[in-house]
Amino acid sequence: MTAFLVILVIVLFGVSVWQMNRIFQLAKTKPSGHSEIASDKDNNTQGYLMLGFLAFIYILTIVSFWLWYDTLLPESGSEHGSDIDNLMLISMILIFFVGIITQAVLHYFAFIYRGNKVKRATFYADNDKLEFIWTIIPVIVLAGLIIYGLFTWTDIMNVDKDDDPLIVELYAQQFNWKARYGGNDNTLGNANVRLIKGINQLGVDPADPNGQDDKIVTELHLPVGRKVLIKMRSQDVLHSAYMPHFRAQMNCVPGMITQFAFTPTVTTEEMRQNDYIVEKVANINAIRKNKSEELVAKGEEPLETYEFDYFVLCNKICGISHYNMQMKIIVESEEDYKAWLAEQPTLGEQLSKETK
Repeated sequence: MTAFLVILVIVLFGVSVWQMNRIFQLAKTKPSGHSEIASDKDNNTQGYLMLGFLAFIYILTIVSFWLWYDTLLPESGSEHGSDIDNLMLISMILIFFVGIITQAVLHYFAFIYRGNKVKRATFYADNDKLEFIWTIIPVIVLAGLIIYGLFTWTDIMNVDKDDDPLIVELYAQQFNWKARYGGNDNTLGNANVRLIKGINQLGVDPADPNGQDDKIVTELHLPVGRKVLIKMRSQDVLHSAYMPHFRAQMNCVPGMITQFAFTPTVTTEEMRQNDYIVEKVANINAIRKNKSEELVAKGEEPLETYEFDYFVLCNKICGISHYNMQMKIIVESEEDYKAWLAEQPTLGEQLSKETK
């Protein structure tokens, strides 16, 4: 890898020197008939190429939408997800609308005003009215988007104590996730990475009574319809808790606690019945089946059948195994959630066993 980088630097340096030499050569005074001065034929060629490139990017955009329109996320599994999707939709509509018009005007002008020995450019100092128009319109549009985004973000991040949110800690470390529940009192005990020892992998303060009934798990279970306040910590480097199906993401920063709240509205089983998910799972399993046949022919183990699950992923490049840093999320009924939580041992019980 080091040798490749050295070679790359040498090549880039050589290209830079060559480009600088070209600039110096072009800066020198040349006779009017010199081959490096663009002729009408050159200008016409470049003008038509601009129109060709405009057609190319339009066709590429249409083909991309046609081929990969179904690679977007399905409907959101959280209460606030529709607000995020609407904000995204409005932003993309504006971006494409402005982009399509801007690219058309840019390439058309490059064609229609291409160089010509007969034509001469008209000196046009300024136009205050025109400059006001093309300045105030982007200001109004961007201000509207920013204000809409701020209201959306405030609604998402505003956690009311009257909502009685379920408090869960999401703990990140290279390269896995752990979750900590506050037990029956829904109160997490104090924790510090300096207290990590043995089975106490999250550094929960054993002297804090609130930490004795904490429950540490490697699979996140959430009750449907109840607001969840997720508090996040990182043990080592910067991670990012990304839950795409809930339209939720927040950085996990070493030395501080960040948080994000949302209300799951679709259980795992319900999402598995979603038409989009059913079709996507079928496509994935068809690919896996073909791959499994190749593996079996080589005497290797076939791939397992894929089944949809919610996941929390790391969305920051945190190291060599970043790609595989994920944890399953199960959204279920309140009854199933309570039954599962009751089966999990408390930290106090685990510490007692460790000291025996």
